[in-house]
Amino acid sequence: MGLELKMPDLGNLTESAQPLECRVALISADRQLAGDWVNALNATAAQHENPFGLCFEAVTPAGVERLVQEEDNLQALIVDGGCDAQSLEAADELADRIHGLRSQLNIFLVAHGSLAGAGTAPQAAPSAQSLANLRQRFDELFDRREGNFNHMFRLVQAFIARRASTPFADTLKEYVFSARDAWHTPGHSGGDSLRNSPWVGDFYRFMGEHVFNTDLSVSVQVLDSLLEPHSVIQEAQDLAAQAFGARHTFFLTNGTSTANKVVIQQILGGGGKIIVDQACHKSVHHAIVMNRCEPVYLKSVLHPEFGIYGPVKRSDIEQALDEHSDARLLVITSCTYDGLRYDLKPIIDYAHERGVKVLVDEAWFAHGYFHPELRPTALECGADYVTQSTHKMLSAFSQASMIHVQDPDFDEFRFRENLNMHASTSPQYAMIASLDVARKQMAMEGYSRLKQCLQMVDTLRRAVDETGVFRALTRDDLIAEPLANDNIRLDPTKVTIDISASGYSGKEMQIKLFDQYGIQVEKTTYNTVTVLVTLGSTESKLLRLIHALKQLARNTRKRGHIASARKLPEFTHFNCLPADAYFAETEELPLMDNGVEATRNLVGRTCADEIVPYPPGIPVLVPGQEISTQIVQFLQQLLQGQNTTEIHGLIFRSDEPMLRVVKEDAPQASPKKAAGKKSGR
Repeated sequence: MGLELKMPDLGNLTESAQPLECRVALISADRQLAGDWVNALNATAAQHENPFGLCFEAVTPAGVERLVQEEDNLQALIVDGGCDAQSLEAADELADRIHGLRSQLNIFLVAHGSLAGAGTAPQAAPSAQSLANLRQRFDELFDRREGNFNHMFRLVQAFIARRASTPFADTLKEYVFSARDAWHTPGHSGGDSLRNSPWVGDFYRFMGEHVFNTDLSVSVQVLDSLLEPHSVIQEAQDLAAQAFGARHTFFLTNGTSTANKVVIQQILGGGGKIIVDQACHKSVHHAIVMNRCEPVYLKSVLHPEFGIYGPVKRSDIEQALDEHSDARLLVITSCTYDGLRYDLKPIIDYAHERGVKVLVDEAWFAHGYFHPELRPTALECGADYVTQSTHKMLSAFSQASMIHVQDPDFDEFRFRENLNMHASTSPQYAMIASLDVARKQMAMEGYSRLKQCLQMVDTLRRAVDETGVFRALTRDDLIAEPLANDNIRLDPTKVTIDISASGYSGKEMQIKLFDQYGIQVEKTTYNTVTVLVTLGSTESKLLRLIHALKQLARNTRKRGHIASARKLPEFTHFNCLPADAYFAETEELPLMDNGVEATRNLVGRTCADEIVPYPPGIPVLVPGQEISTQIVQFLQQLLQGQNTTEIHGLIFRSDEPMLRVVKEDAPQASPKKAAGKKSGR
């Protein structure tokens, strides 16, 4: 309602690779009315500027769902609400079903004016709640008796133009093409410092001029300020909130790591209890230290056959919420790196009933809202905060992320201050533009592009299974027995392939694919490789991957010794808050020194750092945690032999691995132990 009418930027549209076509369906059971209106609207479209290629067609209510699912170029629907309250409510229900299938379509209502709230006879009037729902569900209302097709055409076009706009990206492009002289930061001044240099000119030519001339600064006021947006950046964020189903959306140019830290600071800045999956992203563990949080760690479930850590059992989450009534935030990762998704709504409802806010890390699931097979998303399930890496699965540049908010108690002023504490005052403007463009792509063609992705997934899975050596793991394969009743789902765009029968380890297969076929996979375990099917996947890439797997399947080797999954040692208790340990007076102790002696010196001490083996990227120690014999021996095993594991958090002195521990005589800032269940999580 109240949409500002703007004509689209025709200059941008003329650069498209092919002419645009936007189909608009008029849904009505009245065939005569539908035929007359469609003819009139198409005649109107022929007489006006029509840069989006709007064309109108009629469809009955019975055929609309099939059209919505099959027609990729469908962009808007006009629903005939009839002349009585019953028909109007049926139109509202139909709009709900359509929204569940394709959230981005513009939906308009044609109804008898009196039914929309003007002078309705009491016996015919819909309820007040129904009227409120109508105005939320539909983008615009048209009076059935009016028949002003010029106005209807212009409004439909304006709404589509609004969704297709990229306010920040367009402004950035216009500024670059205005060719202003730069007497401000950055110092390369649009690339002029490199262009003619005999030493670094090759880098300028390799990167291209627009990488440099779009690298601007806050001195250019027309481009708005990411830290205090009021114009084109704010407009782009508002469009993103609408596209992803949030109340508020904020852009970040330093990744979801920062997004998680901002949200945790918003809820727990200065301290408080947080319930969190031990396998969450390291940024959450860092935020716990930075904000002096008291963590309650939950145990991820290991799939023993494939070495994949999945979600936390729902019963464990509920138990933690019951036992820690003073917790203020629950942090969940959904989907996981391997594509496993929680059944979020009952978990979020359970947390909210106990007054606990919920942050869902959707770094790997920014695409979920744009196809019905991937829904519901965390926002649809009621999460207060959702962080997304727009760059992981969509078309944004690396480090480009978003925070989506629907917390009913949201304090925007405080949130912006928390965000500004972490954000750079010199953001990368090309990154912001890529967020704007990635949002536009999903708003206009997200459904059709994801449909193509899912078709490629089906083709890939069939081809993998047909090799007779490799096997594409299904949802049931990936869900460990303890999670069997938790309604865990799988994001199919993460394809995990079991390579056990080939005789090669995951690392060896990764190297073979890269060296022999020029293919880089996303991740490996000891007996799996995982590939991502994204918007950037093409039929040619798919063909080459299938060819490589078929060739490798013909060249298996005799099964040698392949290491099995290493189960993480039990999480021990805390001796102090993570922040107290991290900032305490510490000393460094050898991890490998004579084995037994190192174990004797380390066991019982308080770790001061986060120690994270990759893979799987889950901490075996966090600051404040007591070191056990099992943990020391586990880390020693990872560092022994030829295939050593990368471990983050260790300190190396003359190639000797050291652990930083709290000095035994160091004063503890807080003797209070951090929260933990007796099971160790």
